[in-house]
Amino acid sequence: MCALLAAGVRPAAAQVRVSPTGLNVNSQGATTALLTFGPLNGYAPKEAMWCGTLIPAAGLGSRCDPATIYGLLPARYDQSRVGPNNAYTDVMSIPESVARRAYQAAAAGNSAEFFYVRHFTKTGAPDVFVAVTCRLSGGGASVPLSLVDVNLAFDVETPVLQVAAGAKLPGISAQIVYTGSGRLQGRWEVVLPGQELPTAQDLLTESTLSPDQRGTQHRFAEIDRFNVFLDPTGRYTLSGPDPAKLPTGVEGQYLVLLRLEASDDKESDTDLAALGVGSGVVHAGGVAGFPMPTLRYVVGGGGSELSPAAHSSIDIVGPADGVAMKVTDVLDLEWHGGPQTAFYRVEVESGGKIVHQAFVSPGAHIYRLPPFIADKVTAGEFRWRVVSVDEGGRDGAASPWRHVSMARLPSA
Repeated sequence: MCALLAAGVRPAAAQVRVSPTGLNVNSQGATTALLTFGPLNGYAPKEAMWCGTLIPAAGLGSRCDPATIYGLLPARYDQSRVGPNNAYTDVMSIPESVARRAYQAAAAGNSAEFFYVRHFTKTGAPDVFVAVTCRLSGGGASVPLSLVDVNLAFDVETPVLQVAAGAKLPGISAQIVYTGSGRLQGRWEVVLPGQELPTAQDLLTESTLSPDQRGTQHRFAEIDRFNVFLDPTGRYTLSGPDPAKLPTGVEGQYLVLLRLEASDDKESDTDLAALGVGSGVVHAGGVAGFPMPTLRYVVGGGGSELSPAAHSSIDIVGPADGVAMKVTDVLDLEWHGGPQTAFYRVEVESGGKIVHQAFVSPGAHIYRLPPFIADKVTAGEFRWRVVSVDEGGRDGAASPWRHVSMARLPSA
């Protein structure tokens, strides 16, 4: 059992507390859990880190022993938010590297528990440290139902699925890696050509959101629903919607979305009344520290040979070559050009190999890099380009390579 507590903190009316009060974590991989802190009463959240032991803090509570720090909460996984009623919602995404260090310490004879410590500050008041005590387990039924990895794919192997108008698409499936057990419930939606694309916030699972944010995500055309029970095996293949329900009547690019709703999971329920920040219980089954992936398909072909060719090559609009970004920044890649193009292929290369590819319809000349790119690049450096592909699948014009550097995360 992983008991969440404000370790060594004196009880007080204004003291920051945390709920839920008990969690286990996976000793052999990542685990994610939704935590709620409160009441803040003017305190502001600061850094969060994992460590093997605690020492008394100069303020209230106990802080991490600097000699046993396992790592900081990566900025790309930080889904925390200050909400109403003096509450602070924190998605604790334990990386596999932290779990591995905790397991190695336990195997060496140290305690089989480690700590997640969230720091709070307030002008004119002592700092507060709220520690989450995490005990290692096998990642089975007693661990929160959290998603560790999700991949969507069509049942056919193709770099990009392109069909004629009115044709039937192949099946879809989602390969899901998870911890815990419980109900996986949600719906399949489709973004139609011409609609505004979903934001990263729209692609988060409902359980990842604070109570006041739930129900505010943009909804798209619903084509099917699912509600299945996940045994504590850690892997599941979720069958997609009936292919006949996927629209193909209008030419353009479509986006298939996997939308996951919150389910009842007693291992990670938050009691708002216990914190004094509301009433009722917040369910958090299906929490994830990352947006859900999407699946694209294209209906119809590219431009006709009778169409005027505005450009004989692909020119980059932005960003500038050598641009620097943070891992939390949004980066839109823009270009123009490429005649007789059925679709564009965006390539991201790092460490001498392609780490990501995306396929964009001919009418679109912009692509937003997904946040998981930060996990794939080497030494915070990558380059990208755009290649036009004709209806026969042959590569055409290609843009020059553009380079991007990412701010590195603090070392563990």
